[in-house]
Amino acid sequence: MHTIALADSILNNINYIDKLKEYTRAYPNAGYGKAFQGWAFSEARDPYNSWGNGAAMRVSPVGFAYSNLDEVLEKAKESAEVTHNHPEGIKGAQSTASSIFLAKNGKTKDEIKLFIETQFGYNLNFTLDEIRPNYRFDVSCQGSVPQAIKAFLESESYEQSIRLAISIGGDSDTIACINGGIAQAFYGGVPEKIKRKIPKFLDDNLNEVVIKFCTKYKCS
Repeated sequence: MHTIALADSILNNINYIDKLKEYTRAYPNAGYGKAFQGWAFSEARDPYNSWGNGAAMRVSPVGFAYSNLDEVLEKAKESAEVTHNHPEGIKGAQSTASSIFLAKNGKTKDEIKLFIETQFGYNLNFTLDEIRPNYRFDVSCQGSVPQAIKAFLESESYEQSIRLAISIGGDSDTIACINGGIAQAFYGGVPEKIKRKIPKFLDDNLNEVVIKFCTKYKCS
């Protein structure tokens, strides 16, 4: 939901805060975290210092929409800090958006891995097989974003990337969402057999935003 809110914000040059609140109030039962929900339904416009993975989960439009890495990093920071202004929340959003940007622009997996490790200090020198037996539900960026990126690095296709992300357990929908944006950029879009099912889960308004965004920024 909030991924589409950010896409709408970028398409129409509307403040991130306004769109996040608008979408949350229009779709109040979409499974938001308690802190975010309290913020969204209040009149508050200040962030609440979250280090959670929600900022990374919603940031993928930033990675697709902007034309250089510095701008992607700045816009990812802006999109995160309206709620997730803790350094870890911002880092999670920036690492996800920059991975998408690099993947979209033809960088190899080794190049993406090196950038993420160097720029953000995430350790990606593990395998999913190593962590899977003991991995637990973790809503922090530092406990889910590296895992999402690693699932992409181990994959050989879009669908396998998503399956690997889910396979470790934990906060699976969020990890898969973070992972899916990177895989979409790297593998040249969402496969048709999956893409055909998307409209069944979105109403007309949400579908319209997705189509407009992906047409303009060539993300499908």
